[in-house]
Amino acid sequence: MSNADTTPNFENTQRAFAHLSAGELNRALVLFQTVGNNQLVRTGKALMQVALALRIPVGWAIRPTVYSHFCGGETIAECEGTVATLHANKVHTILDYSAEGKEEEIDLEATQSHILQAIAATKGDQRHGFSVFKVSGVASTALLEKASVNPDGLTPSDAAAWNRVQARVDTLCSEAAQLGTPVFIDAEETWLQDAIDRLALEQMRKHNGKKAIVFNTVQLYRHDRYAYLKETTELAQKEGWHLGVKLVRGAYMEKERARAQEQGYASPIQPDKASTDRDFNAAVRWCVKHIDRVAFCAGSHNEESNALLAQCLEEAGLARDDERAWSAQLLGMSDHISFNLSQAGYNVAKYVPFGPIRETIPYLIRRAEENSSVAGQTSRELELIRREVKRRKAKA
Repeated sequence: MSNADTTPNFENTQRAFAHLSAGELNRALVLFQTVGNNQLVRTGKALMQVALALRIPVGWAIRPTVYSHFCGGETIAECEGTVATLHANKVHTILDYSAEGKEEEIDLEATQSHILQAIAATKGDQRHGFSVFKVSGVASTALLEKASVNPDGLTPSDAAAWNRVQARVDTLCSEAAQLGTPVFIDAEETWLQDAIDRLALEQMRKHNGKKAIVFNTVQLYRHDRYAYLKETTELAQKEGWHLGVKLVRGAYMEKERARAQEQGYASPIQPDKASTDRDFNAAVRWCVKHIDRVAFCAGSHNEESNALLAQCLEEAGLARDDERAWSAQLLGMSDHISFNLSQAGYNVAKYVPFGPIRETIPYLIRRAEENSSVAGQTSRELELIRREVKRRKAKA
């Protein structure tokens, strides 16, 4: 098979947007035009934060627009239409309960319950590729920071709270393992991540004996994470378990740099995008090279990296749908990657966030900021959507 045959075609807009009606496609067009305007995004963020603080109802404005584009619904049942549509286009679902920023024990327990429901929804349902959770959903960020910076210096009260966090994480991972559903533990800020890495390692040692069930997340915009990936692979080989890893570029760059400057320590972030891209692509190659010990998911909206994944699988003589190699994108973003890859026979999943509208606003703000800060990506999305609108009009 030639290289041309193995390189995914990300230009096919008919396939990329076949799942969108004319109205949904036009909504996407307006949405990406809006998030491409930095001033509008900043203004919208400020208004949303004021509305949240004053408890002003905002669902009427958000539900038919940004919420409907980036989220599956307020409940798992409301996500069913999205799950079915993705499945019809050979794309798997990752149900993601997206409420965050809770600190009280009663709220953390409630979040755990919602995540457990999302994991349970995968039982016997092959439309779901993975489950997922953020440790900050079941632990206060203050406690996570203490457990990362000085784990041996926890007060008795903190130690008791940390034991509850460990129990919640164990419950979530054990439920996923019982159902045979791989589960992602999402990455977070560097000052929280050491504790998360320890929790993930403990769960991988427990559940990944025969194959990868628990997946930790590696953010390659950190300059130390490629080395961490290699070290953890070697640890898995030495101890006889399978490493599960989700590769991402990262989501907290501006916050990380600002905190490092404010507190006077060296930034943990790569010096430039080229360095991040280099390490991400190196990580993809590393995972394919060590596929007998490593199962991985390339969580990426980057066309080059997804094409590289396809190329590496081909060069290694692996099937396109090898269960140890996946690509994943967020609902409402990079459909030209997701649906063209899936139609070409690769394993693809979409994050499908769900939760009450007010609870998901922080997630939606991040999506808007992410798109506005990556001008090239937003321009690319707009270009392809406009091309598909034009193609449909010409066909009509």
